[in-house]
Amino acid sequence: MTKPADGIYYDPYDFEIDADPHPVWRRMRDEAPLYRNDKYDFWALSRFEDVAAGLQDWRTYSSAKGTLLELIKSGWQPPAGVFIFEDPPLHDVHRKLLNRVFTPRRMSAIEPQIRSFCARSLDPLVGSGGFDFVADLGSQMPMRVIGMLLGIPEEDQEAIRDGVDESLKLKDGEMPRAVAPSKSDDGGSAGAFGQDAFAEYIAWRREHPTDDLMTELLNTTFVDDDGRERRLRDDELLGYIGLLAGAGNETTTRLIGWTGYLLGEHPDQRLRVARDRSLIPNAIEEVLRFEAPSPVQARYVTRDVEHHGTRVPEGSSMLFLNGSANRDARRYTDPDRLDVGREDTHHLSFGTGLHFCMGASLARLEGCVALEEVLKRWPDWQVDHDRAKRAHTSTVRGWERLPVLV
Repeated sequence: MTKPADGIYYDPYDFEIDADPHPVWRRMRDEAPLYRNDKYDFWALSRFEDVAAGLQDWRTYSSAKGTLLELIKSGWQPPAGVFIFEDPPLHDVHRKLLNRVFTPRRMSAIEPQIRSFCARSLDPLVGSGGFDFVADLGSQMPMRVIGMLLGIPEEDQEAIRDGVDESLKLKDGEMPRAVAPSKSDDGGSAGAFGQDAFAEYIAWRREHPTDDLMTELLNTTFVDDDGRERRLRDDELLGYIGLLAGAGNETTTRLIGWTGYLLGEHPDQRLRVARDRSLIPNAIEEVLRFEAPSPVQARYVTRDVEHHGTRVPEGSSMLFLNGSANRDARRYTDPDRLDVGREDTHHLSFGTGLHFCMGASLARLEGCVALEEVLKRWPDWQVDHDRAKRAHTSTVRGWERLPVLV
């Protein structure tokens, strides 16, 4: 591994670094707050103040070429409707549609179903001596929830989730090749957002409307950026639904995995939550701060800009390390200590500004319900390190398997 003269090397595709990036992020914050990687041709900001300001400045740091480094470098054209890969005014038009259907009322109303999905996963495992926070819960409950919201049949939900997971996996030390959504040889989804897999659901819902997000997206009208009132085109619908299915599964799965891992490794904190369940929402916020499920956000630099005395030229790629910002000692007291009672749990794990994660309230709800339902059955657990396995993708960071002994 070639290192620059100052000895700091950060590589988002290196599995060894990804296993614990916090030491190198700490050095970057202290010694190289604007970091340059020549191998992959990117800049990176790691301090809270810089990351928060950059994520809010969409005019300078554009999402329109993608929010993954490999997408920006490839020249990949994002599909219509994937508003996380758009800037205003188009972003605002597309996001407002989901604001109308992804409401707090709808999210709070589904809590009983979320508990039911948890019970369905966990009850058969009581008395077995252990379970897997990811395989048995984290990859099951979020999939069922987003599938229910979208109206995707249960028999198809696992295949869609697995297709998304497979498309996001990395090979150690390699920047992945950006692949546009397409069909695989067996007719399933091979793209990152699995768009083709949803075309038949859209056609079915047109003929059989019901009370789900897909039906609402089909029927909603809006004024587009040209001033015309219209409904979503099929390509836009595919973008919306594919994005929701992917994002609704992946990050919440990692959040649940990190919850199991961190509370397993910090038994004193787990005991506090087990004794006082009112701490659960705060514990979830602290888990999100401590280990961001999506810790790296990429942007395209639209104009020359200066950071820490160095010019970053127009056309560059900038990584905002929100996972690093969440541990910045300039912002937090004792940031490397997990504290479920921490008063200041404000973090950047869901981003900030106009691209703040629309599914944040749902992810928080799912995380809280999952932890509460686990504690009802097992107030004590230990991580089975020998069988645990990391997940390596360029979008999220966490666990592929996290078995625990109870």
